[in-house]
Amino acid sequence: MTRIKATIEYDGTYYHGFQRQPGMTTIESTLVEAIQKVTGEKLELWAAGRTDARVHARGQVIAFDTNSSIPPGRFARALNAVLPEDIKVLQSEEAAFGFHPRYDARLKHYSYLVYRQEAGRVFYRHQAYYLPYALDLGAMQEAAARLQGTHDFTSFCASGSGARNKIRTVVSCRVLERPPFLQINVVGDGFLYNMVRIIVGTLLKVGEKKMVPDQIDEVIQGRNRALAGPTVPPQGLYLMAVIY
Repeated sequence: MTRIKATIEYDGTYYHGFQRQPGMTTIESTLVEAIQKVTGEKLELWAAGRTDARVHARGQVIAFDTNSSIPPGRFARALNAVLPEDIKVLQSEEAAFGFHPRYDARLKHYSYLVYRQEAGRVFYRHQAYYLPYALDLGAMQEAAARLQGTHDFTSFCASGSGARNKIRTVVSCRVLERPPFLQINVVGDGFLYNMVRIIVGTLLKVGEKKMVPDQIDEVIQGRNRALAGPTVPPQGLYLMAVIY
């Protein structure tokens, strides 16, 4: 039995999220089907994160056990031959048998893209959130810096979360101009349900001058979802990398 670790990328536009759901096409169900075609095995698959519907990934990490004779490094090519064009394996390798993509992860890096101009928006409607309004970038950067550190992020957690402990560490939160995009990068040791999308919604509210940077401290300390900004749409969110 060999444990395979694979790094994958996908366009989540036409999938009902990562996790398998009865009667739904998901990233996980598509991957499991592809692995079964290649190995002839029905197996369990683990992932570093369960992205929501229409969320994308450039560096998702998965793992599975197999008795196949395919060399670990060849699984990427073998799976890409049967996967659809919007899911690709970037790299495959053998992992220690106890390796788990989620529980062994030290940090995760998410990025959110905001498309900033009228021309060309039709081509990015599934890959970014369109917001043409003027934004105060300096205020957003100041607010982002206040999110860094170890905090109780209850105010940035959507309802429906099963997490009892809402303390997380954000090691980096940056707002960058990448014309025609605004890119918001968040790196942390773990994230609550919709946490990154709520962080982005709050920073955009600061950028629109509907909040001031100092209010971020009040939002964190208040531990109340109603104090933070809206949950931005899913299509601008990318799981960029998982760090072990």
